[in-house]
Amino acid sequence: MIGILSDSHDNITALETAVDFFNDEKVELVLHAGDVVSPFMAKTLSKLDCPFKISFGNNDGDRITLQKRTSEVGGTAEDFIDIVYRKKRIGMVHGTNQAIVGALIRSDIFDIVISGHTHTPLVNRTKTLHINPGEVSGVLTGKKTVALLDQDELRAEIITL
Repeated sequence: MIGILSDSHDNITALETAVDFFNDEKVELVLHAGDVVSPFMAKTLSKLDCPFKISFGNNDGDRITLQKRTSEVGGTAEDFIDIVYRKKRIGMVHGTNQAIVGALIRSDIFDIVISGHTHTPLVNRTKTLHINPGEVSGVLTGKKTVALLDQDELRAEIITL
């Protein structure tokens, strides 16, 4: 099981809730689809009981320090995440440019495409499974959401925290 979140926007309390939830669910990997915002948030992500990866978002201003702090606590932070996990290829980008998200979905390269940015939860299955976990911060919608992905079954579920 993979935990997915996005748009934490410096809301430490919401991020701690998500970390606790993912640890309780015993997820094997956490993917953050951008807009962590400040480098100090990496310390909260370090409390995960599994590895984590971040794709930079448009509000991640100090990317160099965020990347450094993330690396110091065992995670990775990059513009685009392209991984193979349990024989499923996953692409993750924040999603500021929706044309790029659409191109990734239509490319037939990825089994799963993860994006954030819109703060709107979405699970859409065509040939490629597209997941937007919404926003963990709750700043726009008032709802704090994450997603759980069963990569073996190619099935995802949006969870309200």
